[in-house]
Amino acid sequence: VSVGTVVAQDEREGGVRATLNLGHTFGHAVETGLGYGEWLHGEAVSVGTVMAVDMSKRLGWIDDELADRATALLKRANLPVALPEGCPLTVDDFRNTMAIDKKVANGVLRLILLDGELGGCKFTGEYDRTCLDETLEAFALPNEA
Repeated sequence: VSVGTVVAQDEREGGVRATLNLGHTFGHAVETGLGYGEWLHGEAVSVGTVMAVDMSKRLGWIDDELADRATALLKRANLPVALPEGCPLTVDDFRNTMAIDKKVANGVLRLILLDGELGGCKFTGEYDRTCLDETLEAFALPNEA
């Protein structure tokens, strides 16, 4: 199935098209924070996908086995699964960039997260904000005091 076919089937990202955008909200924050051109778009989205997987696991929407499998697939494709050494991105950097993402609606950050199985995605603004905080804290530097 081509990207064009998926987009045509789901123009509003309500279903199958969400799978194409898994990791993009986190990944765009990575691109912005590192500076465009430091990494390829796909590299930033790869790390963003790992972050989305991490958050999905924290929410209890997927299990450890699926989270490990998703990360292993990205590693096998020789894509990064963590921010680069010395990356200066803080939790607030992520929050500030994600707050202006096109998926924000009525002040609510909507994310595409895994739900149930690999490829099973949910586009939602209904999630425990603590899990988002924990994911950001696991990947980014702490905020300056």
